[in-house]
Amino acid sequence: MKTLIKTSSMLAFLFIVSILNSKAQDVLTPEELIQLKSSRCVQMHPDGKQLIYTVYTPRTPNEKPGGSHVEYNLVNLDTKESQPLFTEETKGSSPSWSPDGKTLAFKKKVDKLYQIFVSTDNVDDAIQVSMAKNGVNAFKWNPDGKGFAYTSTTATSKKEKELKKRGYDFIFYEENIKNDNLFLIEIDENFKQTKETQITETVNIWDFNFDKQGKQLAYTATELKLTDQRYMFRKLHIYDIENMKVKQVLKNIGKLGNYAFSPDGTQLVYTGAFDINDHAVSQVYKATIADGSITNLTPEKYKGHITWAEWKNDKEVVCLAHEGVYPKLYTLTLKNMKRKLLLDAETSETIFGSPVFSSDFKSFAFSGSTPTDMSNIYTWNGKDDLKIVTDLNPELRKNTLGEQEVINFTARDGLNIEGMLMKPVGYKAGEKYPLIVFVHGGPEAHHSNGWLSGYSSPGQVMAGNGYLVAYFNYRASTGYGVDFGMEGFEDPAGKEFDDLADGIEYLIKEKGADRERVGMAGGSYGGYASAWFATYYTEYVKAVGVFVGITNIISKKGTTDIAYEELLVHSGKPLEEQWEMNLKQSPIYHAHKSKTATLIYGGAADARIHPSQSMELYRRMKMNNHPAVRLVQYPGEGHGNRKQVGRIDVLYRQLAWMNWYVKDLKPLDGPMPPLDISDQYGLDW
Repeated sequence: MKTLIKTSSMLAFLFIVSILNSKAQDVLTPEELIQLKSSRCVQMHPDGKQLIYTVYTPRTPNEKPGGSHVEYNLVNLDTKESQPLFTEETKGSSPSWSPDGKTLAFKKKVDKLYQIFVSTDNVDDAIQVSMAKNGVNAFKWNPDGKGFAYTSTTATSKKEKELKKRGYDFIFYEENIKNDNLFLIEIDENFKQTKETQITETVNIWDFNFDKQGKQLAYTATELKLTDQRYMFRKLHIYDIENMKVKQVLKNIGKLGNYAFSPDGTQLVYTGAFDINDHAVSQVYKATIADGSITNLTPEKYKGHITWAEWKNDKEVVCLAHEGVYPKLYTLTLKNMKRKLLLDAETSETIFGSPVFSSDFKSFAFSGSTPTDMSNIYTWNGKDDLKIVTDLNPELRKNTLGEQEVINFTARDGLNIEGMLMKPVGYKAGEKYPLIVFVHGGPEAHHSNGWLSGYSSPGQVMAGNGYLVAYFNYRASTGYGVDFGMEGFEDPAGKEFDDLADGIEYLIKEKGADRERVGMAGGSYGGYASAWFATYYTEYVKAVGVFVGITNIISKKGTTDIAYEELLVHSGKPLEEQWEMNLKQSPIYHAHKSKTATLIYGGAADARIHPSQSMELYRRMKMNNHPAVRLVQYPGEGHGNRKQVGRIDVLYRQLAWMNWYVKDLKPLDGPMPPLDISDQYGLDW
């Protein structure tokens, strides 16, 4: 007993010392992390001299609950001077320059519905173009500058409104869905609408693109407006505007990325899955419009994922690829299939997204991050170094951040697994540190060597609190080729999560992780991993955070909104052929074994991983007298928290849970962390 008291006192002393040292070194705090801004490129002017981009500013704890504030900005790329594009009075969104760059179109609310407006000078004096009966969802300029295409949701009928008013508003599950229809409008020289034509009615339109001549539209459609259909069954249609009919339906298969017409309008480039079982967009294809023939332009057995493509000219395609922890930008010559590397994130030291570029292909812009910078806008001239345009989070420069490095280890079957390790601030080789593993979802996703910290995976906050922080690209992650991605096919929680266990062992042996102080947290499939380690692999972790996670594969298949996606790219076989395997690969089956403090949390309106998944694990643990399990649900939130109030709670609650059970080694059968943590939110009372 005396030994235990001494050990506890020493741990408490060390914890206080670490906090004092952290404050002295000005580490990133939860309050600072939750207020960091992010950015996205919207459109570059055709002449390459101006750029529209967005800045997302999180709401403060005392604001009305909601998502981040969005501000559209216009920057002069020569002077780097930036200013808001819209005034508070205009409140525009989705800005888009006309093909000649002389006119700006945008959406603005009129009587609670969005309509298209255009402006040649002052956005406050913009002219309303559309009169869509149920408002405009998305729109694009016709390249001739004389009109637009837009989508609008089928309106609710008068009869339906009356039935709802009288209480007869029943839910017909996955039926009676209001599809989005595609419209064309023409305008005169004064931007007055002269004609409107609805060109689809019996299908749902997800997205669309004009060719450069304004004579064709490519659009993707499914029978119904269901997320599952969008994921797996979108088909590319080529619509002839002059003849007002679909002239080609391409036989694209599986998940679909972006697409674009060649400058001459005879071909279409698109990104998509390798086959119906490929769980992610991984390939680049060329389709010939005349006969519908499709050619895969991706190198055979390519050890990466191609996620975006566009045309440089009629003979060359530009592609964004992810190879391991770094994205790369390539051009591909169609004649000889020769690839040329344009930009490599490893050498540019910036993790960039898909670019926007000028019509002459000489000016590019990206949203990018680095291990020490969450988000900024960068420009590139195609040959020199990237240039940073914005300075969204200057406060990060005062913070002492944990050093981030790329790590590799060999899994139990000999396969190489890659990831990132964030070292605690003040890290010293040879000393032991608590470890937390943040697991990405999907599993069709991966971590790049850029900024990794967010409200549900606050790596730099944990590093500032003395933790080693690991992010593994476990088997089935993207960025390593289709074969690597297929490692999890028909094998949930198998090799995928064995990799996580092997990664923990590697960090214990090689990087100073303390075997007795390991935690794990993740969302969605990462939540599945956390639940698996709380039960099946319970000996590895002291505490977990299960965020919108899978806990019962059998019931998950019956409640998710992407059941066909789950069948085709994960399970591979119907439930009837996998009952026993699905049961045994579910955390609830192993819940009685758990010796891990388990925090379960997620949206109460989650259609992807139904809230009942959280309830099932909680109930199984409770019925087995688990002393340290807690379930927190966020009203109105779906698959991940959009509002700042839920994000704030997740951040502070997860941090408190890990410090309590991992860092401080509080006993599993003792008191749990405080339930009410509102004093940490930063609220004004």
